[in-house]
Amino acid sequence: MRLGIPKGSLEESTIKLFANSGWKIRLHHRNYFPDIDDPDVECTMCRAQEMPVYIEDGTLDVGLTGKDWILENEAEVDKVCELVYSKTSNRPARWVLAVASDSPFKRPEDLRGKKIATELENYTRKYFQEADIPVEVEFSWGATEAKVASGLADAIVEVTETGTTIRAHGLRIIAELMQTSTQLIANKQAMRDEWKRAKIDQMSTLLQGALRAERLVGLKMNIRRDDLQEVMAMLPSLTSPTVADLYQEGWLSVEIVVEESIVRDLIPRLRSSGVEGIIEYPLNKVI
Repeated sequence: MRLGIPKGSLEESTIKLFANSGWKIRLHHRNYFPDIDDPDVECTMCRAQEMPVYIEDGTLDVGLTGKDWILENEAEVDKVCELVYSKTSNRPARWVLAVASDSPFKRPEDLRGKKIATELENYTRKYFQEADIPVEVEFSWGATEAKVASGLADAIVEVTETGTTIRAHGLRIIAELMQTSTQLIANKQAMRDEWKRAKIDQMSTLLQGALRAERLVGLKMNIRRDDLQEVMAMLPSLTSPTVADLYQEGWLSVEIVVEESIVRDLIPRLRSSGVEGIIEYPLNKVI
């Protein structure tokens, strides 16, 4: 099976996600064909922008790219699953319309007859056409945020996670065109092949499990039997906690899976309730 790995901003986070899922991918300097520790899979690196095209035409069977680039290329591919992650966080990115902070433009309608620079050329053109706002859309080869300051465009459409880079370039967001997330997509013919579909489904399940585990940790602890109900009331978990008797009479072992973000507040509360032997451990996958 031919697997496409996105080269660029998603490269490092994608390879890490595959490692957590059970596939080790090893890159070679100046080589677009990395090794993978699965004899049934061949890897190819390509830009996320090009991934939908290569999957649609059958060059690749399956790969990861953004929802934005699927829409930009209007590619006819099978979406296997959504993998909400970016280069820095587990959150969708946004394509936004931005103008200079001191410009008079406040809405997309204010840009009638103006020039807009973006890498997302086809989608942006379609967006303004559907809104019946005549604009000139120009493809940007890079450094898009600087186009307004240099007078090369009146506005830009650019991707952002937090808006920090947009503001740092003296720009102001006036509209959001779409939210995008990473997608695992497959060639339609590959999905009709029984063996390839099973392999793709396996990959989808483990990738989603590894991504889900990034936000979670396991907690084990010892609780006096008499304190169990009080402690249970403060324990959020993915499912009901596991409770087992300890050799020492009157004590129980409790194990739960919780959001990592709450642990720093939860552990002091557990300690004050008499809980002992608290162990926190990372998770590889949660299926």
